[in-house]
Amino acid sequence: MTTVRYLAEDELIRRAIEVLMTHLGPMETARFLSLPQARRNESVRRHRLWQESLDKEQFFDQIFGPLEERVVSA
Repeated sequence: MTTVRYLAEDELIRRAIEVLMTHLGPMETARFLSLPQARRNESVRRHRLWQESLDKEQFFDQIFGPLEERVVSA
């Protein structure tokens, strides 16, 4: 069994910047590093957006089967 050794964070950053500088040059490296990060939707907001896009009947049909086949107990 082999053990995996991770690079120290400062070494990882140093090597990554060297690779970027070598292959992209200083201007594109700076541009890449300054790109805005995409913001993730907060989970409740994401869930609400998902719910808004649902068709309730289609969703129930997928989960419980078509309405005609559902057994209703009285």
